[in-house]
Amino acid sequence: MSTVVENPTAKVVEGSDGLLLEIDGQVVPNYDATMHPFQEGEVVTGHVVRIDHDEVLVDIGYKSEGVIPANELSIRKSVDPHDEVHLGEEVDALVLTKEDQDGRLIMSKKRARFEKAWRRIEAAAESGEPVEGTVIEVVKGGLIIDLGVRGFLPASLVDIRRVPNLDEYMGTQIECKVIELNRSRNNVVLSRRAVLEEERKEVRQQILDRLQPGLVVEGQISNIVDFGAFVDLDGIDGLIHISELSWSHVNHPSEVLEIGDTVQVKVLDIDRERQRISLGLKQTQEDPWQRIVNTYSIGDELEGTVTKVVTFGAFVEILDGVEGLVHISELAPHHVENPREIVQPGDELRVKILEIDSERRRLSLSAKRVEGQVLPVRRIEPEPSADEPGEAAAPGASTEQQPSAAGDGGADAASDADEQLPSAVE
Repeated sequence: MSTVVENPTAKVVEGSDGLLLEIDGQVVPNYDATMHPFQEGEVVTGHVVRIDHDEVLVDIGYKSEGVIPANELSIRKSVDPHDEVHLGEEVDALVLTKEDQDGRLIMSKKRARFEKAWRRIEAAAESGEPVEGTVIEVVKGGLIIDLGVRGFLPASLVDIRRVPNLDEYMGTQIECKVIELNRSRNNVVLSRRAVLEEERKEVRQQILDRLQPGLVVEGQISNIVDFGAFVDLDGIDGLIHISELSWSHVNHPSEVLEIGDTVQVKVLDIDRERQRISLGLKQTQEDPWQRIVNTYSIGDELEGTVTKVVTFGAFVEILDGVEGLVHISELAPHHVENPREIVQPGDELRVKILEIDSERRRLSLSAKRVEGQVLPVRRIEPEPSADEPGEAAAPGASTEQQPSAAGDGGADAASDADEQLPSAVE
């Protein structure tokens, strides 16, 4: 501790550690010796002795109390000093000027906190450890986090998925990683997503270790895309391909599912190296083909709806998700040039089962063998010849060559188009 003696006649009292002086035979306190030396730009510690609406007074052991203006209390905007400090509280403050034009010692609490926070943030950026702060503002494009320094958290890095309403984070404590740091611009860019992804990486591995093909698990639909739907399995996403959504044909996954739906799914395959999980939804539902095998026999008649008309016949749906083929030779007792003469998509008709191919999941059906059923014959306009000048084929008109309708063989006739015949269960 330094001893300042301004009076040349003053002597330090022996044994007083410089705290007492003898001046003209009198012993007086050495007040200068009680003051800690400091310079502008240094951080000092003191106690709050007064709080006004626009400033705070702090005793730091100097000859006068230090003043912290309200705008130097916090990085927050328009703060109430009573919300930032309390009487008697110990605070750190950076000395801005030892004596302003009014002779006051001016200090800043927010800049002292800034200096300490910056050192902590630099260390965190170097080590990769997260930093914790409070969301104090919602701004265009993200959030402002109070770290002692104003940190910016872009909206795209707030969560793993897009957050529709950033206001819900206002006032919350969150952990982020420092991904960009620039002292000259006081710029700190943060990522909460990086913290969440690291946490989920451990969770994902635990889930992968637990899952096995064949297991039925519960999850929530997290996203829907053209080729399928993603399911959140408590920390890792699995994919239901569009072909695994339903036993019936699905044009788009949104026909079957909505984001947020809770579903039971079956694990079909796991790529542990790439952390990818293939799931099936239809596998947790009754297989309509099995109902065909268990319920119907060759020769049974049942109602159906024409779903598609092709050059070699018509496909008829007899159960949800199960279609069979009525070959062109099985549409009517007479010769049929074009199946559209007899049926159109949406027509209802009765059909007789000619063959059930369990292995290939295919049905051969007949309309002409249903006793008493007479289907109307429609007039089909002939297609313009491509050789005739100035005429083109009508839009959407088929140019396929029609297979021969010879033979009444039903199942045998269906084999003519065997390669073109899709599975009865799409």
